[in-house]
Amino acid sequence: MPTLQWFKTRTQEGKTQVFDPLRKRYCALTPEEEVRQKALYLLVEHLGVPAGLLAVEYSVKVNGLDKRCDAVVFGQDGNPLMIVECKAESVQISQKTLDQAVRYYSALHPKFLMLYNGGNCYCFKTENGSLSTMDHLPSYQEMQE
Repeated sequence: MPTLQWFKTRTQEGKTQVFDPLRKRYCALTPEEEVRQKALYLLVEHLGVPAGLLAVEYSVKVNGLDKRCDAVVFGQDGNPLMIVECKAESVQISQKTLDQAVRYYSALHPKFLMLYNGGNCYCFKTENGSLSTMDHLPSYQEMQE
């Protein structure tokens, strides 16, 4: 498997772009995109998520509206395991952030929710419709158990 190249940037028309190795294209390097790239790196390089089972800006229908999860980790069986919601470093993770992730949960029903702003990271496990705070980020292996 080829090694993914992370955090490669370029400037085009005066704007900085970052190469997303999962989407295989350059994206505008916004504060939120910077955090999303850090989250993707963490998931793939440190938690063992196979790059091919990680979807970026994944479309979901929530109450009839088209929404996009920042990232979704899938199991080998194709079922969602984790929703990842990213915010720019300047944005605090709040109840509003959790509420947004829970709305996505209602469409996908994963086992885990991850909220990340580059500095703070919160992970929740979902069981029987309730959330419990985790004291660590689960590895891909743990997500599948």
